[in-house]
Parts: sequence; structure tokens; C-alpha cells
Amino acid sequence: MDPDSEPADIDVSSAVERLAGRVRRTPVIFPGPGAFGVAKELALKLECLQHAGSFKVRGSFNNALAAELPDSGLIAASGGNHGVAVAHVARSLGIGAEVFVPGVSSAVKVDRIRALGATVHVVGEVYDDAQAACDERAAQTHALNIHPYDASLTVAGQATLGVELLQQVDEIDTVVVAVGGGGLAAGLAAALPFNVRVLCVEPETSRCLSAAIEAGRPVQVDVGGVAADSLGAKTIGSVPWKLLADRVESVVVPDEAIVTARRRLWDDARVVAEHGGATALAAVTSGIVEFDPDERTVVVVCGSNTDPRDLLD
Repeated sequence: MDPDSEPADIDVSSAVERLAGRVRRTPVIFPGPGAFGVAKELALKLECLQHAGSFKVRGSFNNALAAELPDSGLIAASGGNHGVAVAHVARSLGIGAEVFVPGVSSAVKVDRIRALGATVHVVGEVYDDAQAACDERAAQTHALNIHPYDASLTVAGQATLGVELLQQVDEIDTVVVAVGGGGLAAGLAAALPFNVRVLCVEPETSRCLSAAIEAGRPVQVDVGGVAADSLGAKTIGSVPWKLLADRVESVVVPDEAIVTARRRLWDDARVVAEHGGATALAAVTSGIVEFDPDERTVVVVCGSNTDPRDLLD
């Protein structure tokens, strides 16, 4: 693939045009050397401040705005964040939405989906259960089924974060990003030049990308742990896999490191993140990955749909 061109089916330029005025240009902050117990200076891309609390609103809007919307509205399956995003998009466009979530989804996210006006169905225990039920319902209603990660329009929407980042930070060496089904990481891989390292971080308890890299193809894994409601895909998406397989590096972190990173985000920067949102930083704060002191490193804090009361203890 030509490093200066977009993949044929990932139209980042059109996504940028569609999303103009629809999503926030989320800030980048530089907490300073020593923050989070790390000697080097990090840049944090605070996508946790995006509409609906996560990057998912980018891909959701891109799908909806690219389609002729049916009277039956939008439908989606989600561990939580994608559902909140789809509900936000539906309300913004004045249409209805149904969202299928698994039992693992946090009450905070389910309540927020309902508060935004969507109908919520709790189905099964993990994300894949919800997706199967969603697909069956979509076949009946013909609502626009927006996949959280395994669709070209979704990936292109998430890629707009990468376009934004290039405008905000000069001479980026590495971008560190959490991975669930792979939509955000694939979007970054599509948007960032090839000389920018994309470091993907997964919980040890939900590691579909690293398992796919080891096997040379997408494989199914068991999922669980503190970030399962946002990073709990059993299999890496086929669309993201095409972009990630030969482009990114992958590491896994223990749940304990994620919990610590989430706490450090609050203690050192007063940033509220969910566990999935803190997973990328965990690769840095845990020492699992070493970085050159002169390397310009950006960590994406990708979600904030959480109950913050435990951070105030």
C-alpha cells in the first residue's frame, strides 16, 4: 500500500467532511515530565471529552450521515460506549434507536443510553451475544445497523481522530491506543503516516488482536476483566485486521496496571477515564513498554463513561 494514500475502502477525507460540526475537536494536554510516575513527557489526547464520552461517536455519525436513513432509525449492539454514541447520534438527527447490550455492560453506560432516548435490550453475557440479537432484529425492522468496529465507515469515522491529532501535535513518533474490536486502532493506522508507530494495548483478559497477530489470522478468545465492557470483543474485526496486521505493534497489560493507570489519570491530571480509557496509559505507567526519552509519544484516553465515585475515595 502506498504510504501516502488511504486504503481504497477507508475514505478518511469524506469522513472528515461529514463530521465537521458534529464532533468535538478534543484537546491534547501535556501534563509534564514526572506525571503518572513516568520520567518522559507524554501528550494525552483527551477523547474522553468527546460527545457521548468516547471516540465512538465519530464512527457512528459517519455511518448515519453516509446513509439514507430508514423510518425505523438506527440499531446497534454495544458493550456500552458505542450504544451511548448511537443514541446520541439518533437524538441529534431526530430519529429513533435501539441498542442491544450484554449483561457485562456497566449500569452507568446502560442508564446513559436510555437517558439519550434509545430503547435498550439486555441480551446474553458478552458483546457477541448482543451483536447476534441485534443482527436478527435489524433483519426484521430494516433499521440502519451500525457496527461498532467491523465496518469501513466506522473505521473511517474513527480515523478523523488521527487527522485531528496530526494537526495538534508536531513530529509524533508513537501513538499508544487501547484495542477492543480494533476500530479506533485501524482508524489511526489509516490516518497516520507510516513513520508514526501505532502501539496497540489490550488487557491480558481480552486480547483478540495480540492473539490474531500470534496466529496470523483473527481467532476467537475468551474475554473478561475490568475493561470487558469496552474492550471485550472476542475476535478482531475483519475490516480492522486488514489495516492492523502488518502495521502495528501489540502489547498486553494486566488488569492491575489498568486500575492503577486510571487512578493516576485522576490523581495527576484530574482526568476521569473508564478502565478501557486508561488501558493505553497502563502500557506506559506499568513499564511494560519502554520509550526513548526524546520520543514524542501521544497516549489516547478514549473513554470516560464510568462512575467516578471510586476515584474520590
